[in-house]
Amino acid sequence: MLNDEICKKRDELNKSIENNEDYDKIYKISVELDELIAKYYMQPNICKTSEKVAPKRKKKK
Repeated sequence: MLNDEICKKRDELNKSIENNEDYDKIYKISVELDELIAKYYMQPNICKTSEKVAPKRKKKK
């Protein structure tokens, strides 16, 4: 599942940063993570953040 791939890639990125690995490797992993996150948000069943944070309020009469 895409969520699992994102978690694995995030962990890989964090470990590479902690281990002070080569900048190019860290950058490559970061770009791959960004691409996975973009795919996640492109899914039709994903709610937009603004809908979760600020739902429309009903007018008082």
